[in-house]
Amino acid sequence: MTPEDNTGRPLVVATSPGFGPDDVGTRVLRAGGCTVVGATVRRKVEEVRDMVSDADAVVVSTDPFDGSVFQAAPRLRVIARTGVGTDAIDLAAATRAGVPVTTARGANEETVADHTLALMLAAARRVPQNDAAVRLGEWKRGPLDYGCDLHGKTVGLVGLGMIGQAVAQRLRGFQVRLIACRLSAVAPEGIALVTLDELLQLSDFISLSLPLTEKTVGFIGPREFSLMKPGAVLVNTSRGGLVDEASLVTALKSGKLRAAALDVFQNEPPKSSPLLELTNVVLSPHIAALSPESVAALAQRAANNVLSILGGVVTQDVVNPDAFAHPRWAGKIKPAVMSQENWFPAQP
Repeated sequence: MTPEDNTGRPLVVATSPGFGPDDVGTRVLRAGGCTVVGATVRRKVEEVRDMVSDADAVVVSTDPFDGSVFQAAPRLRVIARTGVGTDAIDLAAATRAGVPVTTARGANEETVADHTLALMLAAARRVPQNDAAVRLGEWKRGPLDYGCDLHGKTVGLVGLGMIGQAVAQRLRGFQVRLIACRLSAVAPEGIALVTLDELLQLSDFISLSLPLTEKTVGFIGPREFSLMKPGAVLVNTSRGGLVDEASLVTALKSGKLRAAALDVFQNEPPKSSPLLELTNVVLSPHIAALSPESVAALAQRAANNVLSILGGVVTQDVVNPDAFAHPRWAGKIKPAVMSQENWFPAQP
C-alpha cells in the first residue's frame, strides 16, 4: 500500500464516528498497516484541503470535496463515505484525479428507518411539545395538544430504495395505506404506485427517501406544497436540499401543513433558520443514521473499503469505477476484480 507517511504506513484521516483511538474502524485500519488520524467534520472546502493534504485515504461524513481538494492532495487514493450519499463530493473531479469513492450501502438503512418512524410519530402525537409543557409545570390537554393518529392514515413514500422499503415495512404494523412514487414500475406488495402529484394530494404523511442530485435539489417546493393535503405532515431524513425551506416555513406558518419532522437541513447546523422558531416542527441533528450498532457497522465497512482500494482490490462499494482508468492505477488492479458485475452505484 503506497504512498506512505513518514512512519512507512499509509496515512488515513477519519472524520466519521467509529474512528476514535479504540474504535472498531481504527482497529481495522491499524491491523491493515495504516496510521489513523482522527479529525472533526470540516464544513468548508479550504478546511478539507488542509486536512487531507498528506493523506493517502480519508474516511468522511459530510465533508465537502471539490476539484481544489484533489489538487491539494496528490497522495489521496480513496475517499470512503460512512453512508450512501455522495452529494458533498464532486465525483467527476474525483474520477479525473484517479480517486475512487466508496459508500457503505446496507450498513445503516434500518437505523434510518427507525429514526424516520420516531420522527413521524413524534410529529403526529406532538411528543416534543407535550414533553416541554410538562417540564414547565403545565398540563395541556386541549384539542390543539392532542396530535393526530398515524394508524388508518395514508402515508406517501417518496423513494423506494432500501431506506424507503425499510420504512414501509415498519409502517405496515400501523395499518396505514401505503402509496409511493418511484422510477421503477414495480413496487413491493402492499404499496400502490402513484405519480408524485397524486401522492402529494392523497397523503396524510409524506416521507422523503431520496438522494440529493442535480435533479432532486428543491424537489419539494412551492408547487408541491400547494398540492399537499391540508394538515399533512412532512418527514425528511434524507437531505435538506430536497426541500425548499422558505416554502416549507410558509406552509407550516399558514397551517397548510400540520407539522414537519426534519433530521436534515439546507444549511447544517441550521443556526439562523426560521424553522427553529416554529412549534410545529420536530428537529434532530442529522443523526438518523447513527446508533452504536450502525456506527460500528459503518466504520468497519468503510475501513475495509480503504484497505481494499489501497491494496488494489475494487469493492462493490465503489461509485466511480472510471477512476481506475487513471494512470496511477496502471498495472495495480487485477482485471478479474475490475469486471463491471462488481460495481454497484449507491442508491437511496
